Amino acid sequence: MPKIIGLTGGIGSGKTTIANYLASLGIPVYIADDAGKKVMQTKEILKAIKEQFGAAIFDENQLNRAKLAGIVFDNPNQLKALNAIVHPAVRKDYQDWLSQHQKDPILVYESAILFESGNYKDFDYILTITAPLETRIERVLKRETISRDQVLNRINSQWTDEQRISKSDFVVDNIDIVKTKLKIDKILKILSINQ
Repeated sequence: MPKIIGLTGGIGSGKTTIANYLASLGIPVYIADDAGKKVMQTKEILKAIKEQFGAAIFDENQLNRAKLAGIVFDNPNQLKALNAIVHPAVRKDYQDWLSQHQKDPILVYESAILFESGNYKDFDYILTITAPLETRIERVLKRETISRDQVLNRINSQWTDEQRISKSDFVVDNIDIVKTKLKIDKILKILSINQ
């Protein structure tokens, strides 16, 4: 039976960088956001999204994710409605993935909204990645064409670092990637000892 680590952190914290590092070590990593994008391409989910949010967020029958993000990140009720459509499909996809990795000693489930979704209860350990607010904002602005206010809206729609830390087994402040990887290696050593 594998040990399952829930990996989380706010937008711009660098949790995907850590997920990629863990994957490079041969640890299977399930990235919930990627799974969400995948299930959002299925006919059933697209139909439910269109019914909930209207045809205006579709361009020539293709979901315009930027338009959808503009709606949900500014409105907690709309975000909740989207999550109610997507999360059950992601959960099923994850269960299928999990059944394929039962022989691995450690598995990682990466999600920005691990706590908000209630999924944190499903894991043996929780690893939270943090970074200073300005660092997080800079990272997001470098990789996405959105405004500072939009980044702050996304940050404010998620749990705070303090809330995440209070429910986490491990916390890694991700400022210097070399030091961060060393901290991750130390955590993996602790987990392998506890196998």
